[in-house]
Amino acid sequence: MSGNIAFNAIAQKSALFEALALQNWEDPEIAFDEVNACRRTAELAAELGFSVQTPVYGMPTALRAFWGSGGPVIGFLGELDALPGLSQKVGAVQEPAQPGGPGQGCGHNLLCAAPLAAAYGLKEELRQRNIQATVVYYGCPAEERLTGKGFMARGGAFRELDIAFSWHGSSVNSVSVGRSAGLNSAVFHFHGRTAHAGGDPHNGRSALDAVELMNVGANYLREHVTPDTRIHYVITDGGTAPNIVPDRAAVWYYVRALSRESIEDTYRRLVGVAEGAAKMTGTSVEVEYLGGCYETMPNHVLTGLLHQCLLDSGLPEWTEEELRFADALNRNSPHYNPAVHKTPLCTEVLPIGNRDGSASTDVAEVMHIVPCASANTVMSNLASGGHSWQVTACCGSSIGIKGMLYGARTLALAAVRAVEQPDIIRAAKAEFAASMGEKVYQCPIPDDLPVPQPRPRP
Repeated sequence: MSGNIAFNAIAQKSALFEALALQNWEDPEIAFDEVNACRRTAELAAELGFSVQTPVYGMPTALRAFWGSGGPVIGFLGELDALPGLSQKVGAVQEPAQPGGPGQGCGHNLLCAAPLAAAYGLKEELRQRNIQATVVYYGCPAEERLTGKGFMARGGAFRELDIAFSWHGSSVNSVSVGRSAGLNSAVFHFHGRTAHAGGDPHNGRSALDAVELMNVGANYLREHVTPDTRIHYVITDGGTAPNIVPDRAAVWYYVRALSRESIEDTYRRLVGVAEGAAKMTGTSVEVEYLGGCYETMPNHVLTGLLHQCLLDSGLPEWTEEELRFADALNRNSPHYNPAVHKTPLCTEVLPIGNRDGSASTDVAEVMHIVPCASANTVMSNLASGGHSWQVTACCGSSIGIKGMLYGARTLALAAVRAVEQPDIIRAAKAEFAASMGEKVYQCPIPDDLPVPQPRPRP
């Protein structure tokens, strides 16, 4: 069967991919700070026979690994960053490995390794069968800030591809043609004037008052936006002491929706709310735009291909120990429902989904540049919530590793079939052109917005 060479190649090097995933699990690095993850991934890619470029696209922690020549050009998208505050040991109760530290609560340690394993499997299938094509693996920083691939796209990434594949760990094995929301991200910095809050408050101009009034205005704005729009925020600076009128305060906002048009419209109105809050309080406001991303644009052709490859790639077989561990995690989860979660781990491939969601991913940038689709395979217990300590625990265990290798086989098989059957790529491109219509991808990150730099290290 076509794909057997790819499967065998992945299996033969599985210890290397597992080691990369576990090293990144033990040493989690947050967005734009993925120095070690980038280095490790680049070193493994070179060991596997890829030519490697890093830094690339103007990003210190991005990498491009490639092999082959000519077309078609097949891309695989890896992720490098972890989440702040989600440190966790491999265990069924919440116990941080480093209190307050980062952790792989979205499984990006696996998401770094699985697409690289898939790229290697495809490379070996092409090499041994003497088939011409180019394989490209992208190590992508800062997906959790939803701007990593936007910065990469601004620097010229992804346009070389004919098609692209992504993988993400999940509690189920699935693909979907539903959409995920796009996003704008910005911090609103208010500047006022200090005064003694008890002795002469009339001489102060409270930046915190401006933040709170902005938040009130934003909450009233919610009634007058499209139903798919989400507005959420966190106050990042609220002053220093109650007896000092704060001369500075800041609030960080996300605006999400299922179209760039809705995002931009709501964001424009939110900026107006901030300006109004400043005027009401006699303060000033500075808007620090952090970037944004598109809504996802499903490709039915590639999604259908991935679904069939999920069925054909061999589901993981769970041991009794893994099932007991997942069951204990389920029972410690606030999402646990015995009527719904009848087994500790998913043991089937779900039908193709078609439900829109309000979460976001910067994989959407790639989806608006070339035909692209993503598959999910199990990396955690059924009742795990997204961005949770339970996901971190599973991603450092054999459950996560097995799901990662299943995802790698799925992506590799899909890529092999796409190369073997050029009609698949032609159909995916035709659908992409129809979906884009007259639209042209416009990077939501302006040219003058600098790439955040890794923190200085000793």
